Amino acid sequence: MPEVTIHIGGRAFEVSCQEGEESFLQSAAKMLDDEAQVLSDQIGRMPEARMLLMAGLMLADKTAAVEDKIGVVEARLAEREAELEALKAAPAPEPERVEVAVIPPSVTDTLAELAARAEALADRVEEKAAG
Repeated sequence: MPEVTIHIGGRAFEVSCQEGEESFLQSAAKMLDDEAQVLSDQIGRMPEARMLLMAGLMLADKTAAVEDKIGVVEARLAEREAELEALKAAPAPEPERVEVAVIPPSVTDTLAELAARAEALADRVEEKAAG
């Protein structure tokens, strides 16, 4: 079992941990040291046990706040997942019926005849203008 020296509040502590968990221990010790440093800056020197207790309580308070936030986020996630499942289970909407007007062939023929007459008139006007 490896021995790791951690520093908290300007004091060194020898701590044992499981093989491979040294980095986690160092990370946890850094968080505790940060809290101890805040206490030291605010209050000054204090007994080791009191400093560790206060720093631990400050971390516990932060942890409780994070757990509360996680609970709120998990509840919101559960709501969204329920909404998603309800949408997936809902029947598909009815397809919309779109009606397209059909132009009768007589109208098309009449428009073609009018276009031909207009072109013939335009040709006559051009001839008279040229002549």
